[in-house]
Amino acid sequence: MVVLTAVAVTVAAGVGLGLWASGDGGDDSGPTGSAVRQPSAGESSSEAAASARQDTPTPTPTRSYPLSQTPRTIPAVQAHTPERGPGWRPRSGARVVVNDAALADEGRLVAGELGLTYAGVKADDKAGDLRLTLTDDKKADPESYTLTVRGGRVAVSGAGDAGVFYGTRTLKQEVHGGGTAPEGVVRDAPAKPVRGFMLDIARKYYTAGWIEDRVRELGDLKFNQLGLHFSDDQGFRIASTSHPEVVSDAHLTKAEVERILKLAAERHITVVPEIDSPGHLGAVIAAHPELQLYSGQGVAARGAVDISKDGAATIVDELLDEYADLFPGGQWNLGGDEYRALMVSNPEATYPQLAAAAKAELGAGATIADLATQWLNDRATTVRAHDKALLAWNDGFFADTSVQPAADIRVGYWTGKEIGARQPVAYLSAGRELVNYNDLFLYYVLGQPNNFVYPTGERIYELWTPRVVRGTLAVDAKYDDQILGGTFAVWGDYPNAQTQDQIAAGVRMPLRATVQKLWHAGKPSLSWAEFKVLADRLG
Repeated sequence: MVVLTAVAVTVAAGVGLGLWASGDGGDDSGPTGSAVRQPSAGESSSEAAASARQDTPTPTPTRSYPLSQTPRTIPAVQAHTPERGPGWRPRSGARVVVNDAALADEGRLVAGELGLTYAGVKADDKAGDLRLTLTDDKKADPESYTLTVRGGRVAVSGAGDAGVFYGTRTLKQEVHGGGTAPEGVVRDAPAKPVRGFMLDIARKYYTAGWIEDRVRELGDLKFNQLGLHFSDDQGFRIASTSHPEVVSDAHLTKAEVERILKLAAERHITVVPEIDSPGHLGAVIAAHPELQLYSGQGVAARGAVDISKDGAATIVDELLDEYADLFPGGQWNLGGDEYRALMVSNPEATYPQLAAAAKAELGAGATIADLATQWLNDRATTVRAHDKALLAWNDGFFADTSVQPAADIRVGYWTGKEIGARQPVAYLSAGRELVNYNDLFLYYVLGQPNNFVYPTGERIYELWTPRVVRGTLAVDAKYDDQILGGTFAVWGDYPNAQTQDQIAAGVRMPLRATVQKLWHAGKPSLSWAEFKVLADRLG
């Protein structure tokens, strides 16, 4: 909150409209805000006026303001240079003007939110206007921005439209949280380039409208990724033209997905799809039982396709090609986790057909882990052709294989519980980039199975940082640049454990705590209690 004092007038956030009028006092006030002295009993008007000239300080043409205070936003801004002045608030007749038509989406959105008029590309601005500007600084972070409040105007500039958008989010929070954007200059940029929220829409069906509400919430908080895990054992939730037989009855239409994508693009959020394979394909197997993986004893491996069969690769690649065209963003999650053939103590003895296929395809010394790694690389080749950056879960990378995962596949580190589990440093020291999904802090698993507990915002705020990748211990700071950021994930293991509304309420504070730690490096300046009060005030 910013408190602005002008001689005898004090303006708190959302109060004291006098500062926004002509600058004069009311009918009974002089130019400095002092009451005009009335004649006392037995005193003439001329005598009273003479006395007033002696008693009243000489008027000054300007008001005096204290230095402004740093705005309180979520996430917190990196830097604010305070200045003296009344700040800025929306007023009738004020406009949003831009210097480039590429900022039309950002301009129209913030104009609607703040009750301003979008005026388009203009060379000049008027008192009270908000100007959005794209700069030509090729070296600047495209997510960085400068927000300047000065002289009754506000300006947001950035080298990319994403940065300008984030500046408007800061301005929106300033106004909605306190009524006034404080005088001065905010210079801001994220600490981490990946700030994500992942939603398991395969196990639990979510309406398109609910997902759109989350997109709006994520945009206002400066998240930039939304993961959609839409294929699993329990369901396949997006309509398909290549394989409609695998799609669940309750699903998103492609038109609904396109609306979500459009909304996300307007808020600079990349939607990251995931078709997990070669495990977690139960919905595909239900329509194609010939692809089911069986052990040597004839026991079905839940959700796992038999990767020794050519038909398994064919159907997965056809689905990957179809959805890579639907999702325009440059990111893709290949999955790769929890392949049942590698979750037993002796894979080669349990699944002899896979062991034989590994040797036939990759050489006499090859293992099932090599075969699974080759599967991952082949799927990466399919998706890479669509110009996507790739990620796979950490338990889809295996130690001591003769076949190595492609060097450009990033690690989504979520667990250390799998057979042969490795510490995060095993991936980082090999030079891989990593996204933090630490399941101790960032996993919201419906029904809380397998010792999972719904994470709290307080725990994330107090104990987690992007370098806390596994458990509660941080990796060495020398790996910080390889840790691209983090993602808070909602998994639907028991889909009926909570309703959509309960989930939205449950993730509200964890999302705010997560983005605070991803945007602003270092220990937060606010206590958790103060942060929660701020979140409640901002809405």
